[in-house]
Parts: sequence; C-alpha cells; structure tokens
Amino acid sequence: MNLFWRMCLPFAAGFVLDLLFGDPVWLYHPVRLIGFLVVRLEKIIRNFFPETKRAERAGGFLLAAAVVFLSTIVPFLLLFLAYRTSFALGLGIESFMCYQILALKSLKTESGRVYRALKEQGLREGRAAVSMIVGRDTKELTEEGVIKAAVETVAENTSDGVVAPMFYLAIGGAVLGFAYKAVNTMDSMIGYKNERYLYFGTAAARLDDLVNFIPARLSALLMILAAFLCGMDAKRAASICRRDRFNHKSPNAAQTESVMAGALGVQLAGDAWYFGKRCEKPTIGDKLREIEIEDIRRSHRLLYGTAVLGAVLLLSLKAVIVAVCVSL
Repeated sequence: MNLFWRMCLPFAAGFVLDLLFGDPVWLYHPVRLIGFLVVRLEKIIRNFFPETKRAERAGGFLLAAAVVFLSTIVPFLLLFLAYRTSFALGLGIESFMCYQILALKSLKTESGRVYRALKEQGLREGRAAVSMIVGRDTKELTEEGVIKAAVETVAENTSDGVVAPMFYLAIGGAVLGFAYKAVNTMDSMIGYKNERYLYFGTAAARLDDLVNFIPARLSALLMILAAFLCGMDAKRAASICRRDRFNHKSPNAAQTESVMAGALGVQLAGDAWYFGKRCEKPTIGDKLREIEIEDIRRSHRLLYGTAVLGAVLLLSLKAVIVAVCVSL
C-alpha cells in the first residue's frame, strides 16, 4: 500500500496544488535554478571549445548532458534522504516538487495579464505583457498580433508546461519530471537557430523534440476531446490538426496550435520577428473570422479542459499499473 501512495499521491497532490495556487512566488523557483545552471555551464564550456561547428555542437552536447544529469540527481538524492527519514516527509517533499514542475495556473495567469492589459490599458501595455511570455519581438505587434501570440503560447505550453510534465511525472515521479523541465528550460534558452546557438544549441533543441514527441501528440488528442466537452468545434479542430500539425520547424509545436486554431476557427502562426530578423513561418488554421481578445479566454477553457483530462487519464493509468504490480 505504501508503494501505491508513493507512486500516485505526489502526482495528484501536485496537480491540485498547481490548479489552486499556481507557482509559489515567495519561493525561488527550481526552473530559475536550472536556468542559472545553464548560463554558468555555458560560460565554462565555451572557454574549453573553439568556435567551430563541430566543437560548438560537442560543447552543446556536454552542456545538455550535464544539466540533465544535475537536474535529475539532486532531486533524486533529496527524495532518497527524505523517504529514508520518514515516509510522510518523502511524500510531502515529492508532492511539493510535482507542484513546482507543473505550470497550469501560471500559464493562465500570465496570458490573462495580456488579456487585461489589452482590455483595460491598450496596445502598448498589451505588447509589454505578451513580451513576458513569448520569445519573438513584440514592439511592433498589432493588437491582432498580440492576441495571436498569447493564444499560441497557451496552445504550445498546454503541452510543454502541463501535459508533458504530467506525462513524465506519471512515468517516473518528480525525478523524471525535473529531467524533463531541464530539457525544456535548456531549449527555451539555447535552442535558437541564431548566430550564437545555431550549433551550440543543437543538442538541446533535438533532445527537446525527442522528449516532447509523444506528449505533444497526446496533448493534441486531449485538446480535441476538451474542445468537444467545452462546446467548441472539435471536428474542425481534428481536421485542422491532421492538415497543419507539421506547419512548424519543430515537429511538436504545431500539434496543439493546430487544434487550438481549428477549435477557435481562427488562423495562427505566420511570419514573426526574432532578434530583429523576420522569420518566415507557415500559417496554421483557416481564417474563418478575425481573432479577437476573447479568444485568449477561450484558449484558457481548452487549457484547463485538456489539463484535467490529462491528469485523470495519466493518474488512472498509473494507479492501475501500480495496483497490478502490488497485487502480484
């Protein structure tokens, strides 16, 4: 019975805590620690590798391996010591770790700030708010561009920030969850195809593509079901997903963006500016109507519907597997 609680309770408790409270702003978030580790190790590694294509790729691979290893071994040792001290202490710490790994409410909160800024303060403040959650240049975005950026962020991070972490929490608890967050954080920092990271960020970008391959597709399926349950056009969401799910340089990013576009009946993606350069990107979805500010709130409904469905599915599968193992 202890095995059952150890395997299932932290996942469930972490999800509920994140659903209710979001990221604890009073505590230094572990993702920031991972980000600090990436920055420090990059400086050290670059000092030992020349600026050549092969050397930078090797350095980037070393960085990725080191960050994932350290981000995994630290929570493993903490939990090992906690469970050795007290089963209840171990459950409490692992539950809190699971809570920190998920980003459901914070995603809704941050994109909600974009909604409120546009609604109450205007385009300038909307641009400032959306700049906090996207990597593209935002200074010249129109109101439509700001809304699209917010909706696309919700769509992509429904997988990256919610379903994918839950997927790895279900498989390997908080330890594997932190390994996933390390990969995802690295990709967001150095997985760019610009002059600095074109080769150095290759390992991080490809590793992120790999670990998100299954979760992204699971997220798309769950989002289609959520669209149906939320009274949106699930049939069109599935159709656009089949057609446009690869309209992105990443094999995973357009999976949920295409479902979101279909469910809302709008067109997402298209060309964007990054670091002062125009990046040509295909569009996703059909422009059946103009995107509007309320689509940010509609994206929140899909976000929460997908998250709840994912939690129920993954926790149920985990509970069944553990119950079967316990009974053997």
